[in-house]
Amino acid sequence: MSIKLTDLKSTLFAQLEALEQPRDVLKSPQLKEAYAAIPTLSPGERSTFGRDLNGLKKELMLAIESRETLMQQADLPPIDVTAPWDVNKSPASLLPVNSGSLHPLMKEKARISDIFARMGFVVEESREIDDQLHMFETLNFPKGHPARDDYDTFMTTQVDANGEALIAPAHTSTMQHRMLKKYKSNLETKNGSIAVVVPDRVFRNEDLDARHEHTFYQVEGIFVAKGVHAGMLIATLKEFLQTYYAQELDVRVNPFYFPFTEPSFEFALSCPFCEKKGCSVCSQEGWIELLGCGMIHPNVLKSAGIDPAEYTGFAFGCGIDRLVMMKYQIEDIRHFHGGKLNFLRQF
Repeated sequence: MSIKLTDLKSTLFAQLEALEQPRDVLKSPQLKEAYAAIPTLSPGERSTFGRDLNGLKKELMLAIESRETLMQQADLPPIDVTAPWDVNKSPASLLPVNSGSLHPLMKEKARISDIFARMGFVVEESREIDDQLHMFETLNFPKGHPARDDYDTFMTTQVDANGEALIAPAHTSTMQHRMLKKYKSNLETKNGSIAVVVPDRVFRNEDLDARHEHTFYQVEGIFVAKGVHAGMLIATLKEFLQTYYAQELDVRVNPFYFPFTEPSFEFALSCPFCEKKGCSVCSQEGWIELLGCGMIHPNVLKSAGIDPAEYTGFAFGCGIDRLVMMKYQIEDIRHFHGGKLNFLRQF
């Protein structure tokens, strides 16, 4: 017997993969030759060869059907697996595809930046991966300082040139050293100053609840010049907040501790919703603790090459999400990243 079924099988399956019409493989001359050879065999060989050849043809038929199915599926339009309904439900009410809108955080981030720009501040961007030098050391957090633990910093598996793990910044203050160095030459001009805000995204290892998210936005501000004092800090923040909330506000400061400012304050404003009478937004206190601020620590100025005996400055950091929540009385910070259309349509 000159026909080997193993060779025939390899030949037929190779032809099947190359054909545009899978069933044309059944017309293969090699297959016809194999069936034509059956009558020429001895009775013992004929039975075995015929059985094995029919088994090969069954395998071939299954492969043909499988290939036809795949080819039919390839011609079908793609299925949107994210579609929120099935054949028994009516289509959901979606946002129109011919128009888009800014996310509320992005809209308010732009508004905040515009207010500070009109007050004379330069607006800069932060980084989403940074090193521990700018997260801690340049901000007067020496190695081993216990205050480092307060920031619940996300560490990555990547390391910098010093072998220290890179981080996801826990505050936009990581840009403070860079901005002081970048704009230091401004101080050499007549009445020169450094005035910068950095609104951007930050990350902390927080337990999620209505007021805490692991990813949120912050605006960092610094101002350095000759003769800067705490009264200027309070006046600047009050002017910004009154412009943002479009109403007169009372403010107060309480002593606090930050390694990168001295003295340091917690800044509170009168509740813009109840006029200090007490409501759910201010927890019936009439005041809302809003941000941390203070006079830039001399060590922070020195690290940027600025003489603290000649120049002073202030810095502040405020959560943008919290400003927006207060402005629109949003009860849960998780709405910002939840993708809920009912929430987004309000903006």
